[in-house]
Amino acid sequence: QVQLVESGGGSVQSGGSLRLSCAASGYTHSNYGMGWFRQAPGKVREGVAAIASDGSTIYADSLKGRFTISRDNAKNTLYLQMNSLKPEDTAMYYCAAGVRVVPFTLRSWQYDYWGQGTQVTVSS
Repeated sequence: QVQLVESGGGSVQSGGSLRLSCAASGYTHSNYGMGWFRQAPGKVREGVAAIASDGSTIYADSLKGRFTISRDNAKNTLYLQMNSLKPEDTAMYYCAAGVRVVPFTLRSWQYDYWGQGTQVTVSS
């Protein structure tokens, strides 16, 4: 049974940093494409960043330079380092895993498994 558990969310002030983690189990983590998505109240879920099994990465254009995605296959864990946080980054952040993310994109329908999410709140 595939399970994704996010952690690391919380409340920070504008300009602060957070590091999200996603612990994966129930599948061969290294073979899957992994991604972070977020959804703010009243808004559509959007892709934040993704990392393929070969380590290549993609980011939402608006987040490049502030967020960094990484993975540790030995620990079956996905990370999202978020710096220079802004109030508009406030959202529920979700981890996702895709068996075959081809082409490699941030389209949510390409990802098969999802975590329950971790809340990030940025105050001004």
